[in-house]
Amino acid sequence: MTYAVGESPEVGGASSGTAEPAAETGTTAALAAEVLRLLAESDQTLAVAESLTGGMVAAELTAVAGASRSFRGSVTAYATELKHRILGVDAGLLAAEGAVNAQVAAEMAAGVRRVLGASWGIATTGVAGPDPQDGQPVGTVFVAVAGPAGRKTVPLRLNGSRTEIRRESARTVLELLSRELRENARGQDTEQNGGI
Repeated sequence: MTYAVGESPEVGGASSGTAEPAAETGTTAALAAEVLRLLAESDQTLAVAESLTGGMVAAELTAVAGASRSFRGSVTAYATELKHRILGVDAGLLAAEGAVNAQVAAEMAAGVRRVLGASWGIATTGVAGPDPQDGQPVGTVFVAVAGPAGRKTVPLRLNGSRTEIRRESARTVLELLSRELRENARGQDTEQNGGI
């Protein structure tokens, strides 16, 4: 079973500190299609920064016909130094905390958004296994989104094989973005309708 822990307080979410089963709202392919539809409807763009997923998120997005309308591109920053050099993640943070960290995920998302000139940026970082990394056990994952209203991360504790952990990480970051895009659209609708 997959468990998602409350949103990280470091980036504006509320952390409950307890694990809850992750909602199974759709397949990764369906979420990719939904995200691209929502982006196109609002004339916005997306950039992706991936570490443990190694391009899986970008592959799901580019499998959707018409993805080029909203998908700017991706950076697979698998090596820690690339997170700093390309995405601008704070070198001190990486040295002190390692790459598997909520703030690193948030900075990756913001960095890829900036570097690729997109409306939204999403990121994945974590430990798919077989060995622990940066003092974090296998299955520790952080997914993040950066958009017009700020950044949000979700820490995950995933069980399963390396492949299962990577797949669920890709699905979850798209689910997080889908939720943020829908909330952003509702906020804009409310604003345009005079707060009604």
